[in-house]
Amino acid sequence: MSMANIAFKSRVFVRGVVTTLTGMHIGGSSTEMSIGGVDKIVIRDPLTNRPYIPGSSLRGKMRSLMERMRDEMTIKMDSGDTFHAIKDLAKPLADGAQIRSAGPSTRPGAKSSQLFGVAIDQQKNVAPEDIIPQRLVVRDAKLLNWEKLERAKNTDMPMTEVKTEVAIDRITSQANPRQIERVPAGAQFEFEFVLNLYGNDQEQDYENMLFECMQLVQDDYLGGHGSRGYGRIMFQVDKLTRKTVEDYQKNNSPQDLELPIPAALKKDQAAS
Repeated sequence: MSMANIAFKSRVFVRGVVTTLTGMHIGGSSTEMSIGGVDKIVIRDPLTNRPYIPGSSLRGKMRSLMERMRDEMTIKMDSGDTFHAIKDLAKPLADGAQIRSAGPSTRPGAKSSQLFGVAIDQQKNVAPEDIIPQRLVVRDAKLLNWEKLERAKNTDMPMTEVKTEVAIDRITSQANPRQIERVPAGAQFEFEFVLNLYGNDQEQDYENMLFECMQLVQDDYLGGHGSRGYGRIMFQVDKLTRKTVEDYQKNNSPQDLELPIPAALKKDQAAS
């Protein structure tokens, strides 16, 4: 790789709407406790009090699912050895080694590393021309149909519902209820992904990787408690645009992109 290959080339913007198909819980923090209050609250914008999807939550979910599907991660053993694929662990585990930690992929050739980047402290001994930049930016997704949710008669808290769950003691059969705040099904959020492309990057390759990640999340869940039905979402891509270095230098408007969008991510898709 030469220095020219890490020179900024263009940005691709992918915008659209993400809709909750089941209640979704992405946890927030509360500075005060109240008697009879909800045990787990959702994250809200401190100025508007509206729920939103943090870019960090969506980006982290996309990365972890892509790494699992492609078997790309960084696995450190108590012996000091490092592996980058689960399939390579059979022999060390059979020999008695123990896994110390498993984290994001740091291998330069991994697709997830190329899309999401590698933390700079993991690239201390890398030559400048071999630095792996982060290419994907995920914006916070703002709630679009907040007025509809505010007017809803059956919400328990502003724009959200409270779901009561009960844990049953297996010996005494005692019920231990807990209350979890959820953004209800039908909430719509405006998302934006930004792909930064460099040097010899092939635009179509990275767009396809992004679409892959979106479909992985769509077929899994977003937020907590997904195994109990929470967090099923649907993406609808509305607009694709590009700005090149020249566009920025000449203050040009973004160019519309005519790019094939997977059927699962199209605006007119039907929820299955």
